[in-house]
Amino acid sequence: MHKLEQIAEQIRKTFEVRTSARDHALALARRLTRSCSLAIRAVHRDETDVMNVHLAEARQLADTLRDSLLSHPDLFYAGYTQDALKEFVEANVTCALIRNEPLQTPDELIVEPATYLNGLAEVVGELRRRSLDILRHGYSTEVERLLGIMDEIYSVLVTMDYPDAITNGLRRQTDLARSIIEKTRGDITFSLQGEHLTQAISRLSNQLNSNQIEGQEGKG
Repeated sequence: MHKLEQIAEQIRKTFEVRTSARDHALALARRLTRSCSLAIRAVHRDETDVMNVHLAEARQLADTLRDSLLSHPDLFYAGYTQDALKEFVEANVTCALIRNEPLQTPDELIVEPATYLNGLAEVVGELRRRSLDILRHGYSTEVERLLGIMDEIYSVLVTMDYPDAITNGLRRQTDLARSIIEKTRGDITFSLQGEHLTQAISRLSNQLNSNQIEGQEGKG
């Protein structure tokens, strides 16, 4: 029985180390998610300096999170860790695409392929948000650029026809992205039709005013 107690004590020590690593990783993941959210909010507000501060902080937190789990690969691949890194991908890619800057690769962001793709899928929602913000001020060719990017993202995602165990549930994210893109396309079409109608009414009004002036001059 003395041997059993030694075994139990060793197991307790192992669990304590793992629990401490897990708690630390959870705290880092929460901070990382918050920094990413603030970076996205800043880019939507065109606050470039604020965005860069939060992206830099997110990069540091992502590096720290990875380093802290080098001895615990099972915790690194746990849901909460990869979810936080997915947010890291979403923030960096969203900011880059909105600002029309080069797209970062999985290697540059140091993330797993499945995590990158799931983050990329969530970027579609942020691009829709950006498009709607633009459309509130009237139609702009910028929304056409953003819609084109959304289509490109979907075209890539839909080709990743692999089991969910490999892609970490990417299929559901892909279906959601398709729905978001179709809604955005409809919003852009409606806005463009409204813009054309407004222009047509303006032309007609100008023509009527011109005819009225010519008629008055003719009477004179």
